[in-house]
Amino acid sequence: MASATLLLPARSRFGGQRLSEATGRALARADFAHRDGEQLARVLDVLPRGWPVAAAARQRDAGDAAHATWLRADPAYIQPDINGARLLSYGRALGLSATDADALLRPLKPLFGDTGFPIDAPDPSRWYLRMPEGAKLPDFVPPEQALGADLFDHLPEGEQGRRWRALLSEAQVVLHNHPLNARRVAAGQAPVNSLWFWGAGKLPDHVTTRFSEVASDDEAVAALASLTKASATPRPVQWRKAAGDAVFDLRDARDLSVLERDWFAPALASMDRRETDDLHFDFGDGALYRVNRSQRWRFWRRPLRSFVNATATATEGDGA
Repeated sequence: MASATLLLPARSRFGGQRLSEATGRALARADFAHRDGEQLARVLDVLPRGWPVAAAARQRDAGDAAHATWLRADPAYIQPDINGARLLSYGRALGLSATDADALLRPLKPLFGDTGFPIDAPDPSRWYLRMPEGAKLPDFVPPEQALGADLFDHLPEGEQGRRWRALLSEAQVVLHNHPLNARRVAAGQAPVNSLWFWGAGKLPDHVTTRFSEVASDDEAVAALASLTKASATPRPVQWRKAAGDAVFDLRDARDLSVLERDWFAPALASMDRRETDDLHFDFGDGALYRVNRSQRWRFWRRPLRSFVNATATATEGDGA
């Protein structure tokens, strides 16, 4: 039995954008439910509770994450402006080679090693700090939350944060003076002039999922899914038939017409061809629409035109 879940942002993101006739009809006839709690908790069950991305990714990249606390220290590009500085790029987007990463890390290793936080990069886009036992860390913001925003609004605060802000400043000086960055700028590439600390934690005791495949480009989801028995894959650019029970992470979507073209229409067509048995539309605001072929008999329900006031036409379904 093949089923697929489309993990979507809150319906309010789409405002009054129009649904196609086929999607509006399918959602109006679907079983509807509202789920409380975190959306990603419906995909991945992590114990102890938390989101230790650095440890999960480290285990995937190097296999040595057990018995230590890890912190990501990803390469980043910060652009100063009249109001401060902004995070414009980080990690994979910088296009570093293994040779580039090794060169940039060479002068950083004494800096972090002397503070008791060895730094290395088993992958050029993912850099790690190994924390000493019992290290107390401030709250760090994931880079996607800070992208394009003022850097100083997202740096750690308090006494613990002060130490990390100072360490970051030292690292920025080292990177600013690195000859590789001069060559990158001359070649029209963004310099690596900062780091982004995030994802602190230890390897979870267990991570499980009910899905057989988790397809996501989100670094946190991909890293934690890699600790499960599911197949953790990059998200395809458009719908493809699910094998087993798959979830496709589309939470970054903003254009409903693109979703309609690349995902909703082909997914519903897959149901018509009996390639997919159940299709779930799981929204970030807790709304869940469960679609299957048996609902075609609910022909009296008016198709949804948009997600504005969509819950007014939804009916609770036992199977959702």
